[in-house]
Amino acid sequence: MSPAELHALDQAHYWHSFTQMAEYESAIIARGEGVWIEDVEGRRYIDAASSLWCNLHGHRHPKIDAAIRAQLDRIAHCTSLGMGADVTVQAARGLADLTGNQLPRVFFSSDGSSAIEVALKIAFQYWQQCEPAQPKRTKFLALDAAYHGDTLGAASVCGIDRYAALFKPLLFDVIRGPMPDDRRGTAADFLTPLAQLFAAHGDELAAVVVEPLVQCAAGFAMQPLGFLRGLRELATKHGTLLIADEVAVGFGRTGTMFACEQEGVLPDILCLGKGITAGYLPLAATLVKEEIYSAFLGPANSGRALFHGHSYSGNALASAAVVANLELFHQEETLSQLSAKIKHLANWLARIATKPGIKNVRQRGLIAAFDTLPGAGTQIAEYARTHGVWLRPQPNFVYVMPPLAITLEELDTLMQTITTACDLALTRQ
Repeated sequence: MSPAELHALDQAHYWHSFTQMAEYESAIIARGEGVWIEDVEGRRYIDAASSLWCNLHGHRHPKIDAAIRAQLDRIAHCTSLGMGADVTVQAARGLADLTGNQLPRVFFSSDGSSAIEVALKIAFQYWQQCEPAQPKRTKFLALDAAYHGDTLGAASVCGIDRYAALFKPLLFDVIRGPMPDDRRGTAADFLTPLAQLFAAHGDELAAVVVEPLVQCAAGFAMQPLGFLRGLRELATKHGTLLIADEVAVGFGRTGTMFACEQEGVLPDILCLGKGITAGYLPLAATLVKEEIYSAFLGPANSGRALFHGHSYSGNALASAAVVANLELFHQEETLSQLSAKIKHLANWLARIATKPGIKNVRQRGLIAAFDTLPGAGTQIAEYARTHGVWLRPQPNFVYVMPPLAITLEELDTLMQTITTACDLALTRQ
């Protein structure tokens, strides 16, 4: 089809995520390679949002491509109900190994929202049938401006009105704590009111849910140093499970494999997605401690099993991408390569921070953001798009989360484009 035909079909049939279709301007991507994506007109862009925070090693990485092709020659999918693909077994083992086998049990689902749904159900059911059972533990504690997905359970623990308010009659109530943001206080400033909530509700809390280090959908709010560790201690003190939502921040985004590592925190339940397949195929996982898993064991007629599943849970093609992804982290020393890139990004951000109209420059690993004058963020994204950089437009701030594979030279191109866009956008204000 010609580009014109594709754009017409796009406008006629494709309902895009988080998009006001009345204002949507058709953009169709035809191919990608490395950190670059290319549209049907042949224009190339640096994928500065990693295809919504998913891509890690670049598009069309030869090893992942080959792993998926090889798996396709064997089997593309088999059910996870009572069986499972051999490659999915390997993927589960690889993920458990990343936690030092401290979270050895892996439940596969299809996306990050589903991983959260699984975690919420596991936490709830665990307290109903652990020994001794604590049936009063039915509530969840979540943070202001949290984002955990769009399915009804995930939306219930979401703290952003534009995603959840309309559906409130369908959602369950949660106990809500303050959003930890180092622009507004220290760890103690946020842990003190949380300690009060734990004291008041601790014996009825099934779990507390947190996005470790960075609340991405909240405008990339960076948590104060020590907050995550303090939250872990509060949960432990009150016997509450800690669910870590690392769907967005896992797999090297913050500079370590998992964000929790930076404060020496082991969650009871870990939710993974996005980068789990290096951005290739839909898959997510919920990892749990052995103690939690054991509470679900019993005779077939005991009713203790987790009655939750997905038709494509543990899909073989996606699992092959997981295995190749984890091998690449080792073979290409991905994490050790990040240090120079993180410092290089910090140097660019320091230059941007000096510009009038720019404030709250913030960074955690290869995640960076800064606030702009009202409306300038959209202008910056528009300029970047016309000069070969794809940013997700935000009216009042700019963020970058490029693939981990980005080179220093590509990082220069990306940040120089943003710097120039800032100069032009802010002079128009």
